[in-house]
Amino acid sequence: MNPGRYPLRLRRRPVAWEDQRPTWRDAAPAVIAAALKRATARPSGNWYVLAASREIGRDRPFGRTVADTEVVAWRDGAGRLLAGPGACPHLGAPLGESRVRCGRLVCHWHGLALSGAPFAGWEPFPAYDDGVLAWVRLDGVGGEEPLPRPVIPPRPHPAGALEAVWTGIGACEPEDVIANRLDPWHGAWFHPYAFVDLSVVGPPDEAAEDGFVVDVSFRVAGRAVVPVRAVFTAPEPRTVTMRIAEGEGAGSVVETHATPLGPGRTAVVEAVIATSPRPGFALARAAAPLIRPLLRTTAARLWRDDLPYAERRWTLRRTGRFPG
Repeated sequence: MNPGRYPLRLRRRPVAWEDQRPTWRDAAPAVIAAALKRATARPSGNWYVLAASREIGRDRPFGRTVADTEVVAWRDGAGRLLAGPGACPHLGAPLGESRVRCGRLVCHWHGLALSGAPFAGWEPFPAYDDGVLAWVRLDGVGGEEPLPRPVIPPRPHPAGALEAVWTGIGACEPEDVIANRLDPWHGAWFHPYAFVDLSVVGPPDEAAEDGFVVDVSFRVAGRAVVPVRAVFTAPEPRTVTMRIAEGEGAGSVVETHATPLGPGRTAVVEAVIATSPRPGFALARAAAPLIRPLLRTTAARLWRDDLPYAERRWTLRRTGRFPG
């Protein structure tokens, strides 16, 4: 599926939405459930995506509750990511609302200052910045054997890539988000404005992190589409990655991370990391501040549909009405 000189193709015989081949038999609940079970059994090393790297600057802290654990993160004077409990050890002030001065987190209630090292009963959490996402390790929550760094799927080299991160919050659990992404069959039915001519090539490859191989065309306008072959994998319990294996943008990835916030609340953090060998892609990278909002808007539109899908799955599971 060589992209050739021009990435666009014209569909010869467009098929009406209602006339496309039904995929409900292929999307067998048992197949999706088995892939989900294998995904959730893979090790995460207790690492959770906290936010986009760009959300955590040097001028102010970032606070988020992860798995019922209040977390605060900030950067020291060298830009290194630091994280720890979000409650001040003195009188419980919300450190996520405090201030960063000269790389130190200074509580806005009484001025207790944290450098990132243990102090006054405050103990840091391991943190990791992969250049796109910021992670925190919560060993008391995950209960797994800790890993020194998160399980990060292969990505394009940063020097030739353009990244954007979108975050949304849904009333569901991480497994509902992952199950949604392990169902590629719904793409052309549920998102006809974005995907057409979708077919899943064979069953998931259990030996390759449940790789679903999907041939699909991204809709551009009218009959104009961009055909690609994509592979969906689940490298760890809370992540599903779509990698373009063939076609325009080969090597680009979309990472969907599901971070539990509390009971029935999950943050979907989706990172788009695009690359292309085309000369014009250098111009896109130069215009990254203008392109990133467009990428985030595209992700938001898809998840405007998919989050209710995940939320409904959670509701059906809670009430014992989920099929299977």
